[in-house]
Amino acid sequence: MKVIQILPELNAGGVELCTLELSNLLAGRGHESIVISNGGRLVAELESSGARHVAMPVHRKSLASLLQVAPLRRLLTREKPDILHIHSRVPGWLAWLAWRGMDAATRPRLVSTVHGFYSVNRYSAVMTRGERVIAVSHSIRRYILENYRACTPERIRTIHHGIEPGEYGADFQPSYRWLEQWNAKYPELAGKQVLLLPGRITRWKGHEDFIRLIAALKKNGLNIHGLVAGDTHPKKRAFAAELHALAEQLGVAADLAFLGHRADIREVMAVSDIVLSLSRDPEAFGRVTLEAMALGKPVVGYDHGGVGEQLDEIFPCGKVPPKDFNALTARVTEMLHHPTFPTSVGSFTRRHMFDATLATYHELLREKP
Repeated sequence: MKVIQILPELNAGGVELCTLELSNLLAGRGHESIVISNGGRLVAELESSGARHVAMPVHRKSLASLLQVAPLRRLLTREKPDILHIHSRVPGWLAWLAWRGMDAATRPRLVSTVHGFYSVNRYSAVMTRGERVIAVSHSIRRYILENYRACTPERIRTIHHGIEPGEYGADFQPSYRWLEQWNAKYPELAGKQVLLLPGRITRWKGHEDFIRLIAALKKNGLNIHGLVAGDTHPKKRAFAAELHALAEQLGVAADLAFLGHRADIREVMAVSDIVLSLSRDPEAFGRVTLEAMALGKPVVGYDHGGVGEQLDEIFPCGKVPPKDFNALTARVTEMLHHPTFPTSVGSFTRRHMFDATLATYHELLREKP
């Protein structure tokens, strides 16, 4: 089988990692894998697995991007893939327009993955135009059915993202050198229980709740320290300043560390006692919480979206009603006093994700166009 996937760029992010992992697994099983994007730092890793990367400027939200439709159609005609899999809206439109203009009897079968709760409009509707539409959680499936009535239930397949348990595991330990550098940089963590909120600095990720949580726990006499791991987009610097001001106002500035972007988030989670997920709006999936539970780390999170689905199967005692700050404080306090640990990742494995995606491809190829 030959599969072409298309997305804006190959830099860090959940969509990028999903595409990269699927490509690696396809190539590893002897299929031909091609990824179209504008490029990025993950291209070398993609190509090292045996996949091909085709660089095209399919990332710009501009009418000028429509100039890529004809080259895309020529590429699809030349490569003759069995599957065309779209992962994002701008390249999704370009790919769909190119695909629509091809002979229905010979063009590839079209698959789309809805990775998020996109704004509901005609622009986002392209992600529901696949002959099969993959929803990354049950929450996303409901979102599609409620907002895009033209996408019938029979076309939707719910396939959760997954991880490779062997890359994590409750017995994982950071290297001695890493720990030495970490302890030297953050000596204030010694002897304290550490709470981690992973996520880029943006208003909906729940950083304000996290800072208030640290303040409430400190007020109750708990010896804790909070870590915020996530980068700050230049457009979000004003909000980051608000967070620092809130920490000063609540008297916990010395009890918080803003780590910025971390390529070693696995190690940071491994030295944390509890990982939090406090997004104000539901996450489509929430990969980092799954990684934390694979490490055997307790996760306390608002019970909605993909994170709620993970907790429901793997670690139900970590669920908290969304935006219920009192319940959040009580649950974290209980977890700090009486730790409970997840013991597996259930069905949320990379193997399960890949097998379900491959089954979707085969199912579509067996049907007549």
